Amino acid sequence: MAQVLVLMGSDNDWNIMKKAIETLSSLGVSCEVHISSAHRSPARTIALVKNFTGDCIVVGAGAAAHLGGVVAAHTIKPVIAVPINATGIGGLDALLSTVQMPAGIPVAGMAIDGAKNAALFAAEILAVRDTGLRDRLERLRQEMAAEVEKKDSDLQKRLSEE
Repeated sequence: MAQVLVLMGSDNDWNIMKKAIETLSSLGVSCEVHISSAHRSPARTIALVKNFTGDCIVVGAGAAAHLGGVVAAHTIKPVIAVPINATGIGGLDALLSTVQMPAGIPVAGMAIDGAKNAALFAAEILAVRDTGLRDRLERLRQEMAAEVEKKDSDLQKRLSEE
C-alpha cells in the first residue's frame, strides 16, 4: 500500500514533482503517482483521491493551481501543495491559488517549485506514527548539519590561506 499519493496537474510538472518522489523514495516512503487535472479531469481526480488508502497527499500544479483545493475538498487526509512556476509571472498565481483556501478546507502550501520540502513534510506527518521513519528523518537532519559544518570548515581554511 502506498503511503503518499503524488498528483500533478500536467506532465509538464514532472521535472519539479520528481524531486518529491525521489525524496520520498530515499526515506523509504512508498508513493503512488498520477497525472490528473482539477479542471480537465475532475471526476478522475476525485476518484483517485477517494480510492487512495494511504495517509497523505502531495499535489503539484501551476497556473490557476486548483488541484490542492479540489483534492482537499474530497478528503480529510493532509494535502500538501507545491505551486509550480508554469506561467510568465513566476508561479505567483499558483502560490496564491494554493494558500488562499477558504476556511474549513486547509491545504499546506510549500514554496514555488518546493517539491522536496513537500515530500519531507509528508514524511514528517507519517513519522508521527512511524519511529523508523522518524529515525531516518533525524539522520537526514544530522547529515545536513554536518554538511554545513564541513562547508564552513572549508571556507575557514580558504580564508586562512589568503
